[in-house]
Amino acid sequence: MILNVVSVVVFVVIAGIGLVLTTATGSPAWVVTAAVIGVLAALSPRVAQQWERAVVLRLGRFVGLKGPGLFWIVPFVDVIARSIDQRMITTAFAAEQTLTMDTVPVNVDAVLFWVVVDPEKAALEVQNYPAAVSWAAQTALRDIIGRTSLANLLRGREKIEHDLQTLIDQRSTPWGVTVQAVEMRDIVIPSSLQEAMSREAQASREKQARIILGEAEVEIAKSFETAALSYQNNPTALHLRAMNMLYEGLKEKGALMLIPSSAVESMGMGGMLGAAALQQAQLTGGGGGGEPK
Repeated sequence: MILNVVSVVVFVVIAGIGLVLTTATGSPAWVVTAAVIGVLAALSPRVAQQWERAVVLRLGRFVGLKGPGLFWIVPFVDVIARSIDQRMITTAFAAEQTLTMDTVPVNVDAVLFWVVVDPEKAALEVQNYPAAVSWAAQTALRDIIGRTSLANLLRGREKIEHDLQTLIDQRSTPWGVTVQAVEMRDIVIPSSLQEAMSREAQASREKQARIILGEAEVEIAKSFETAALSYQNNPTALHLRAMNMLYEGLKEKGALMLIPSSAVESMGMGGMLGAAALQQAQLTGGGGGGEPK
């Protein structure tokens, strides 16, 4: 719209000048000359957006970059070969059924963030720089996957993204393109392998649980050994502990207590067990006033 307005204004101004000269001199040649110049001048202005750079060729040779804003070219001599977008560009790329270093097929999706820093190289050094960047990213991703094991691929995403960015940037720098970042969106492995990895993780957790349980048993045995040494020469403390055990058992109604016979003999729990049984009977009998038989 702006370009059309500028062209019309230029044509009207030059045509007006020609009309004034024709009126002053009385020669109609000024009108024809002004019309031709006006048409040529109307084809000269061009406008580039703030984020664009226009690549101008004059008779097939590069003469410079124009923009942003209004600029002028020589009609029928200068050609705008292309406009280079210098904003951040995102490109999605993927590697399907690519084998890792340990021969596991994976599908990887990633996103590339890149920008054109040298419009001249992007226009003159490569035919289609967006497609070139996309293919370079895809081949680099396949290369990285082939040199990485599945475990490192799943765990070391940050390192892989950094290596991938470096590799793509090395390939695209001669084209005037720099890579800002690479992000891996998804890594898909075969479902059968997912199930196997799940079973392996479950077995590993069970193994760890058994190890922890065994270590707990060892600590408990050491604690009991220490307690036995404390009770060995202190029968009073041993009897108090036995009475405490009976009390803890009687707190629950209907509780069944199993005590080894050796404990009854060594700890003198016979009398205590009789009293405890009598108390338990009274509790379960509802507290009736009858005497035990």
